[in-house]
Amino acid sequence: MLTLDKIYHAAFVLRDVARRTDLIAASRLNSASDLYLKTENLQVTGSFKVRGAYYKISQLTAEERAKGVIACSAGNHAQGVALAATSMGIKSVVCMPDGAPLMKVESTKRLGAQVELVKGTYDDAHDHAVELQKETGMTFIHPYDDELVIAGQGTIGLEILDQLPDVEAVVVPVGGGGLLAGVAFAIKSLRPDVKIYGVQAAGAASMYNAYRDHTYETLDHVDTFADGIAVKTPGETTFKMIEQYVDGIVTVSEDEIAAAILALMENQKLVAEGAGATPVAAALFGKLPIEGKKTVCLISGGNIDVNILSRVITRGMIMSGRKTNLMIALEDKPGQLTRVSEIISGMGANVVSVQYDLADPNMTVTSCFLKLGLETRDHTQIEQIKAKLTEEGFKLVSERA
Repeated sequence: MLTLDKIYHAAFVLRDVARRTDLIAASRLNSASDLYLKTENLQVTGSFKVRGAYYKISQLTAEERAKGVIACSAGNHAQGVALAATSMGIKSVVCMPDGAPLMKVESTKRLGAQVELVKGTYDDAHDHAVELQKETGMTFIHPYDDELVIAGQGTIGLEILDQLPDVEAVVVPVGGGGLLAGVAFAIKSLRPDVKIYGVQAAGAASMYNAYRDHTYETLDHVDTFADGIAVKTPGETTFKMIEQYVDGIVTVSEDEIAAAILALMENQKLVAEGAGATPVAAALFGKLPIEGKKTVCLISGGNIDVNILSRVITRGMIMSGRKTNLMIALEDKPGQLTRVSEIISGMGANVVSVQYDLADPNMTVTSCFLKLGLETRDHTQIEQIKAKLTEEGFKLVSERA
């Protein structure tokens, strides 16, 4: 049974291992609430996961250590297990889905673990790890559904209360639920009045559904770039704790997550992965009742694959009205492009791409489609540009598939 004493013991064990990450003010992200960020993206290995993994492994017996440890992970738990096991001289094997970000796979290897890539999702990697554990006798280090792992994650709750004693709400990412369960248990045990909220990607809403329906359930599939919380089946232990200690769970879309990543980069100079940005997405898009409250958003990790970062930034810019595409049906005659450019530049936007289509069968022989890529300030400016173009006699059309 998880107790507050175990979380305090975990904090003692982790004192020379895990960083006491900064809690920073972030008023520029949401002026409606007094927002703070708990920067676990700056943790050792770039994620909070090292806390639970290290504490769990530190409590193994000499016999268990001799046999080694095995784990499954989309990347962050993998690195935590690898770092912890290697530092204690213990062999580690980590099963990861073959779609895991390359950066997380390579980092896990560099930290000393043997990596086995498994076709499919995290849940497929989990099933393979369970089979290997039975064959080898290694100790399975569960990424979330383990009391000692939960205790390690709960140390973040203790730090938040110490860093912001008058905190009123804490917003936490949730996949399998270990982080949310640990933080909620720690904070509610000491400050029952503090509101604790979970945020999950809409494309992987396993814990959200279970919490809403008051029943443990599994998704058929998950679809989100927030790989750190792409879990089809939440933990049984974590689900029970979350039901008891959490005040609500909400979901955010892929575009909202992307916009949050962009906002963190621009306003706070922080890089967050998809899972880590979900609390900020919930705050930015009004998903939670935190207006006027001292609120902490827990940025759980920063291990985003650079191969998808540019696409995420583009999605975030579109979501926030910083980038858009316009398609205009024009008569193909001199001066048309010049006039369109004058209107757009006169309204303070920037044209970054131009494409003509003269061969569309839906247009007359003397007409064309003009597709423009624009950099803009916000959605209001986009609508103003559209209105001005229409006023000047230009015909805007929807983008074709």
